[in-house]
Amino acid sequence: MVTAVITGASSGLGREYINAIIAQYPSVDAFWLISRRKEVLKEIAQEHPDKTIAAISLDLGKEESYDIFERLLKENNPEIKVLVNSAGYGKCADFYSSNRTLQTGMIDLNCRGLVSMIRLCLPYMLDDSLVLNISSIAAFAPTPRMSVYGATKAFVLSFSKALHDELAPRGIKVTAVCPGVMETDFWAVANVPEGKSRLIDKLPRVSPQAVAVGSLKAAKRGKMMYTKKLFYKFYHVLGKLLPHGFLMEFTEV
Repeated sequence: MVTAVITGASSGLGREYINAIIAQYPSVDAFWLISRRKEVLKEIAQEHPDKTIAAISLDLGKEESYDIFERLLKENNPEIKVLVNSAGYGKCADFYSSNRTLQTGMIDLNCRGLVSMIRLCLPYMLDDSLVLNISSIAAFAPTPRMSVYGATKAFVLSFSKALHDELAPRGIKVTAVCPGVMETDFWAVANVPEGKSRLIDKLPRVSPQAVAVGSLKAAKRGKMMYTKKLFYKFYHVLGKLLPHGFLMEFTEV
């Protein structure tokens, strides 16, 4: 079966990719939805009775999850058309006083996990297939008080750009998706104080649905990176032109 694999599929942007892929890739028959929340994945599966949906409960912050996923790949031998790496999290805190496990966990999931998923899926990917890696506008310049998160997303952006070039001869298109502030549960998980962030409260909101639809279209066109809204595209340019020491006066969360 022609298959789409989506991590972080139970909520937010990851969940929006399901409908976007159904609309733009009718040839995709099966979805492998990966998240820790299996009950939510089962509810999503019931919303799409005409598709074969596997609700795969894995904690991608743990190494043993990739051993399990590798066995699933070998047993089922899927033809992967789209891989969306949406699993990840951020935490807002002063690094000195922050929880060490939460900080290193961001690196494990946002970076190591993403790399592992791509490497495991590549042998099963079809010609003219897509890899969408969810980065962030935080990749454009350092973000004080979300320093580790921003660094992980800068890694995702750089890694995706290199893979875009490296995998092109195989017909595999890689796109780094760098959304701005979206109305998802990300900010509650990140513990950003509502009404107290001089940065987050002032930024324009982006629709997760629009990001999913737009980034999928951009990936099909072979775009290396996708950012929604002119404001965030301008910020990307500023991140290249202005000293990061100056920008960090404005990016602190």
